[in-house]
Amino acid sequence: MKERIEKSLEKIRELLKADGGGIELVEVSEEGVVKVRLQGACHGCPMAQITLKETVERMIKEDVPEIKTVESV
Repeated sequence: MKERIEKSLEKIRELLKADGGGIELVEVSEEGVVKVRLQGACHGCPMAQITLKETVERMIKEDVPEIKTVESV
């Protein structure tokens, strides 16, 4: 599952990189919780939570449907 999440994150990284940001996979729990760390311009951005849920979580769930949620750490 972790490899599939990393593949999904590669697509997301391209989107975030366009705005000067990035994302790092921190942990995947057995319960289906993905923890990521936003980097660059995304770290501390007022829109980060929206990006996390509307873009990152949605795209990961499309590729890995067994994921329950994505959280930022």
